[in-house]
Amino acid sequence: MGRNGYGIDVDVLNRVAGDICEAAGLGIQLCLVIGGGNIYRGLAAATDGMDRVSGDYMGMLATVLNGLALGQALEAKGRSARVMSAIPMLSICEPFIRARALAHLNDGHLMVFVGGTGNPFFTTDTTAALRAAEMGCEAILKATQVDGVYDADPARTQRPAGTTL
Repeated sequence: MGRNGYGIDVDVLNRVAGDICEAAGLGIQLCLVIGGGNIYRGLAAATDGMDRVSGDYMGMLATVLNGLALGQALEAKGRSARVMSAIPMLSICEPFIRARALAHLNDGHLMVFVGGTGNPFFTTDTTAALRAAEMGCEAILKATQVDGVYDADPARTQRPAGTTL
């Protein structure tokens, strides 16, 4: 998101892609679950009157935009990446199929997972845990501005420090 407060900041995108490529250069297999809050927050839209299910699907589509941008940035830096979506979009990226994702990972590709779980009411944190379990990951690293697990959008809810769930 960068300094604009929304959208994709190409300088930030390239810095993140560089960091990911550096980690991959250590011989680590990486699976990345991408969020979309810089473009659209379904939960926030629901509190503003939009249907929650529609809002969540719109948020999932925002993750696809970010994932495609990251996949391209990784490729531009010389790393092979595969973008896979929980919501089939055959003209844009591969559908998430576990066996295919594992084969790509074993072939040395960086995996970029988008579209959340493909279901409303689940956050990308849930997706990260799900994909990590499916892919046999040894660790989950969370790179967000949110410092815990909450029962409401922390960007829209005032809470005393240390009240994460």
